[in-house]
Amino acid sequence: QVQLVESGGGLVQAGGSLRLSCAASGSIFSINTMGWYRQAPGKQRELVAAITSGGSRNYADSLKGRFTISRDNAKNTVYLQMNSLKPEDTAVYYCNAHLEIFAKGYDYWGQGTQVTVSS
Repeated sequence: QVQLVESGGGLVQAGGSLRLSCAASGSIFSINTMGWYRQAPGKQRELVAAITSGGSRNYADSLKGRFTISRDNAKNTVYLQMNSLKPEDTAVYYCNAHLEIFAKGYDYWGQGTQVTVSS
């Protein structure tokens, strides 16, 4: 079991920045990849960025250059730095932890944090 607690969401004007944090606890040694997803009203949840235990990063093409994912292994925390925010970035952002145990995948989710970008 993995528990994820997100923080850092809020209201920001277009062009501003926010940093989201996600602290993991529990079976953290089994985590392969941590990532951020978002879901806007009426839309499907989509990948924002992910980072593996080895530090490899993956971003949604549309967000490259504005968003940066990083992790602090000592704090078991992953961050999402969001710059040059746009109103279309408004969504609930979810932290995800993906585990691979005996060739079976498991996904854990945080409770979500609201990001609202005003124009």
